Amino acid sequence: MADVTTDQLMIFDTASLYFRAFFGVPSSVVAPDGSPVNAVRGLLDAMARLVEQYSPTDLACAWDNDWRPTWRVDLVPSYKAHRVEQADAGTTVVGAGGVGAVSGQAEEAPAGLEAQVPVILEVLAALGVPVIGVDDHEADDVLGTLATTSPCPTLVVTGDRDLFQLAHGTTRVVYVGRGVAKHDLVDSAWVRERYGIDAEQYVDFAVLRGDPSDGLPGVKGIGDRSAASLLQTHGSLEQIVAAVADPDAAMSGSLRSKIAAAVDYLGPATEVVRVVTDLEIEPFTSRITDWKVDEDALAALDERWGLGSSLARFRTACGL
Repeated sequence: MADVTTDQLMIFDTASLYFRAFFGVPSSVVAPDGSPVNAVRGLLDAMARLVEQYSPTDLACAWDNDWRPTWRVDLVPSYKAHRVEQADAGTTVVGAGGVGAVSGQAEEAPAGLEAQVPVILEVLAALGVPVIGVDDHEADDVLGTLATTSPCPTLVVTGDRDLFQLAHGTTRVVYVGRGVAKHDLVDSAWVRERYGIDAEQYVDFAVLRGDPSDGLPGVKGIGDRSAASLLQTHGSLEQIVAAVADPDAAMSGSLRSKIAAAVDYLGPATEVVRVVTDLEIEPFTSRITDWKVDEDALAALDERWGLGSSLARFRTACGL
């Protein structure tokens, strides 16, 4: 990893980006044989654009070795339950439409995306881009660990708001929820302006308000505004729960009853939402200038899949 103050690590929430690329790039973008490559080319274009803009010295892609880890499901059974689909017999794809490396559960994915995931991995490997995944953990946990342990400032590229919890200290989140071109550069000041809380409070905030897209119900009747108000008044979820049990604490009867009804959910949900920051990750080559491009493999992939200007732009952006 880089170790001087002028260095900067950019890490990508890869699945978040290739899902968005698949839906954002026309399905008419195909390989010479007509196979879809819109997710592959869209991912390369998005990464290239952000590398051009921020000029990181180091780069890595985080991977979902398990998109729905068993230990998170054990804590909150509804976690991502609505996104499970039957895995195809014999599939070995780990990623969208494929299976979790440990759980063996497949994530629903649109037709045309599953077949592109192995291609993405092949292209990144030929370029020398490190792809980091840890079994029984999501890419979020890899991102959390790399951001927390990086010796240099870090940019976390994602479309997932839960990763706002990392946007403090020397870590900023490049939030592409509105698209790469319209992304937000999120730090603690941005989180405070947007939500009225500090980034370090974001996990508690997310637990209180819930997230239907992840199957997390939150506390019934509490949304962004009331969650922020509670944290502004009490500081943390732990202190909010303590206030519920204290008849002298400043809290309306309505809020008190809502939180009391959900108290058994709050602890497990906190563990689900909080990303892991201490995974054991094998050493890898993050420094872009140290990557070894496999020219023969890359040329074959370019010919087979028609990667064209997308591949060229990424190589140019990284100086490969």
